[in-house]
Amino acid sequence: MAESLNAKSPPHVVIIGGGFGGLYAAKRLKGKPVRVTLLDRRNFHLFQPLLYQVATAGLSPGDIAAPIRSILRRQRNATVLLAEAAAIELASRQVLLTDDSRIAYDYLILATGSRHSYFNHHEWESVAPGLKNIEDALEIRRRVLRAFEAAERESDPAVRQALLTFIVVGGGPTGVEMAGALAEIARHTMVRDFRVIDSTQTRILLLEAAPRILLTFSETLAERARQDLTRLGVEVRTQAPVTALEPDAVFLADEKIPTHTVIWAAGVTASPLARTLDVPLDRAGRVSVEPDLSLPHHPEVFVIGDLTVLVDPATNRPLPGVATVAIQQGRAAADNMWRACQKLPSLPFRYRDRGSMATIGRARAVADLGRLKLSGFPAWLLWVVVHIYFLIGFEDRLLVMVQWIWAYFTLQRGNRLITYADAAPGSVSANAAAKKTAERQSGDSGGDEKAGNDGTKLNLSTQFPAKIEGQGGQQSVSRGIVKKIVVP
Repeated sequence: MAESLNAKSPPHVVIIGGGFGGLYAAKRLKGKPVRVTLLDRRNFHLFQPLLYQVATAGLSPGDIAAPIRSILRRQRNATVLLAEAAAIELASRQVLLTDDSRIAYDYLILATGSRHSYFNHHEWESVAPGLKNIEDALEIRRRVLRAFEAAERESDPAVRQALLTFIVVGGGPTGVEMAGALAEIARHTMVRDFRVIDSTQTRILLLEAAPRILLTFSETLAERARQDLTRLGVEVRTQAPVTALEPDAVFLADEKIPTHTVIWAAGVTASPLARTLDVPLDRAGRVSVEPDLSLPHHPEVFVIGDLTVLVDPATNRPLPGVATVAIQQGRAAADNMWRACQKLPSLPFRYRDRGSMATIGRARAVADLGRLKLSGFPAWLLWVVVHIYFLIGFEDRLLVMVQWIWAYFTLQRGNRLITYADAAPGSVSANAAAKKTAERQSGDSGGDEKAGNDGTKLNLSTQFPAKIEGQGGQQSVSRGIVKKIVVP
């Protein structure tokens, strides 16, 4: 049953999404005579700008996440529910949850964010994971570290080089930061850890379809970032759209690049919840909103963050999908909701551009702050201060600061753990490595063979755990023998 509304009770504000927009909207309503219910399918707030540091073993998940209940524990008018919204029923002012229960609202703030976009190539997702949540980051970390481990044991030079080839698709801030971090891992962190391979010979490519990387930055800073990446050993290729992805290769227009590790940072699409609003959406699935962030014809509903598209009057361009936009929109939506409660007219949203920053490794970064443009160590130091400041919780800030100081002076990353042995479809072990091992050991009676639904034969004595993708989806074939899951 839907939660009943009492006309004499305080207005009920439902916020869906505990990211930057939703969390800051809830905090903005602290002390107001309203009932706030924040729904999220996860029980924690994630600091996404540092997610790539988890993926590259610089930080652990707990360093960049905090329980939502803990964040709002002193806000007496706020209730946190672990739940997932399936649809919005605008006519009845109800949120339908995935367990078929309903929550009624007087005002609604939608802040469910975005997900990866593979430009209608959904089959690429298993081959090239994106970076939107902790599971993504841990999967990327696992694939990267296992690639080095597999290369250490590989006798075929061609296969070994493919294992040591890492491709990042997308030249925005996430792609640039990921490529720079991978280069530092290969050329500094792991340089003394292996006995067979030379990690400095790792090949890292950053592919961007546009004429240059970092399109939201000035051309001068984008060029400086390209130069810094090149000094780190990253091959930066622009005007290089990916035409196809396979578990063991990336295809460009006229080139095949053998690789077993691809990271996707090329595009996003809005949360599917937007489609339940029955309103026009743009190509990325985003909702066009009124200047005050409300849904057209529904002034009681506000849509913010990556779920919305809004043109900035100052630039005549859509606002970027970054944390500062979501934070400011969350506060503005809460303010306009409260003004509506007081029968006051709403105010149009005005974005205050604080600038853009991207780090390119140790002591390298670019910062576009309008008239002030920084690069190198000053930009990196500013990037560190800003990200420490916006981390929620004193303990998180202290831990991250200590780890960054340690990493700066030692060039080491202390979270190089392969945390589970199962392989996802498209990973190093799930396809090429498992198939190659099976071929090499064909005829060997040392292990039993079983066939998957696609006919692939795998030798169960291999140390590469394997999964295949059959008609029924992801199916486990063999866990195999795993002697070591922690990278020394």
